[in-house]
Amino acid sequence: MSYSIRMTKEEKDIAENYAKINNISLAEAFKRALFDRIEDEYDMKVFAEYEEEKAKGNVKTYSHEEVWKELGL
Repeated sequence: MSYSIRMTKEEKDIAENYAKINNISLAEAFKRALFDRIEDEYDMKVFAEYEEEKAKGNVKTYSHEEVWKELGL
């Protein structure tokens, strides 16, 4: 499957230079950027959900000492 992306010459030059510097194809550069962004947004969503649950008092946290004691270390 292929896609077409419209860019200005300046954007194209930046993208091509980035790919060249990182020794990857332009397609790989775009693919990595897309999936990095998806992963970042997913992480932020999960963190926001965690913070919301923590604020409601639904999250139990443990200190390092408590974890080590529980594991017998």
